[in-house]
Amino acid sequence: MMELPDLVAGGLAAGTLSALALGGGLLRLRRQQTRQRAEIAALRTQLEGSVRAFTAEVEHLADRRVPAAARQVAHPHVAEPGPLQPLTTGTPLGIALENVVLALQSEVAAQRTRVDAAAQAGMRGATREIQAALYRLQDALRGLQQRYDDPELAQTLFRLDHENEQSLRRAQVTAVVCGAWVGLAREESHLVDAVTGGQARLAGYHRVQVHNHLETGTALVSHAVEPVAIIVAELLDNALRHSAPDTDVVVSLEHVHHGVCVTIDDAGLGMTRDERDRAQRLVAGDDLILLTDLGDPPRMGLAAIGRLTRQFDLGVDVSSASPYGGVRAVLRVDSHLLSRLDPADRPPAASAPRTTRKAAAERPAPSHAYGTESGVPEAAPGHHEPSDADGLPQRRRRTPAAAPEESPALRPVRSPARRPEEAAAALGALQSGTAAARAAVENAENAENAGSDGHGDTPADRTGETDHTDHTDHIDIEGEAAR
Repeated sequence: MMELPDLVAGGLAAGTLSALALGGGLLRLRRQQTRQRAEIAALRTQLEGSVRAFTAEVEHLADRRVPAAARQVAHPHVAEPGPLQPLTTGTPLGIALENVVLALQSEVAAQRTRVDAAAQAGMRGATREIQAALYRLQDALRGLQQRYDDPELAQTLFRLDHENEQSLRRAQVTAVVCGAWVGLAREESHLVDAVTGGQARLAGYHRVQVHNHLETGTALVSHAVEPVAIIVAELLDNALRHSAPDTDVVVSLEHVHHGVCVTIDDAGLGMTRDERDRAQRLVAGDDLILLTDLGDPPRMGLAAIGRLTRQFDLGVDVSSASPYGGVRAVLRVDSHLLSRLDPADRPPAASAPRTTRKAAAERPAPSHAYGTESGVPEAAPGHHEPSDADGLPQRRRRTPAAAPEESPALRPVRSPARRPEEAAAALGALQSGTAAARAAVENAENAENAGSDGHGDTPADRTGETDHTDHTDHIDIEGEAAR
């Protein structure tokens, strides 16, 4: 049997061991709680930093990125700032913020297009009324031109008609940019008449020199006449506006493989690369045209050209410089928009420049043989040139045949283009002479009636013949002056 002190000592030892084990466990637990508290504090600090970073990123999105993205819709050259924290790029947060920017730009572009469409619809209605009023004014002015014989009044009416024509052109261009029809339906016309018709709509028409190298009778189909006239007028207007007033604008009409080209060269300041690229995009008509993209006040000439080129399958290029240091603009009219008119039945306008191209009967037959000169007949078959000692053919110099002297009857008659002022002066002089002739005829008839015995033509018959002839001449010259 164990003694009592031994039992007490064993119990005390066991209690001590238990107390020590319990104290160690409590110590470990306290250390673990301390570590957990430190981790919780670190997580709380990290969370607060993330919240602050997210808040700063959202504020940056609202203050900087969203306004820049909205401006970039209208002005693509505006740079959009990136995220405030570059580390967020590619993360779920960065992708979400980027989607916000893209959705905003898409909605802004859609709203902008709808607003611009509404503005264009309102502009179309306004320009339609303005065009109708200008057409009525044009008819009234031409009626006055035919009614009165005073030369000074005729010149004033011609100037007013020309000013009205320029206002009508601006209204027509505005309507075309806003999606309206060109406004006029014409019959088939000579292409040179369409070019000179566009020239006549400008204030500086006298600075334009037109060189016609087309075949006689080259014409446009009916639905392409007015679009070509509008495009030529706008290209000429740009050339005249951006060149010195003492310089000329040269227009050349040439045949090409796929149709006809109208080339316009000016001696102006030219364009920078960015301006040339933007102008080419506008005239190509590939991009959506908005009124807000055309400046303040809007410059609609190139935008109208873009509408017409896309609508009527025409081609315009303004990407090259002219030989005079300015801009070269080329209008290409393809073959399917061309037709032919018999110049004997429907000649071009009297004021239109005559073609420099000779008729087929006047052109010498081309020689396609290699080594032969133009106008020199080839050797007959079986004919051999004399050989030298080595048996090689010798080459004999040929004298080109003298060109036949051109007969005066075959030379093209060039009638100089008449200015509207000259036509008005001529018309006024004709009208004055007509009025004097009428008065002389009436006096002679009155004298004849007083001393006649009742035989011969009556005064009414003679007066009717004179009036008919004068009216016909008046109409012809009026039409020439109007053209």
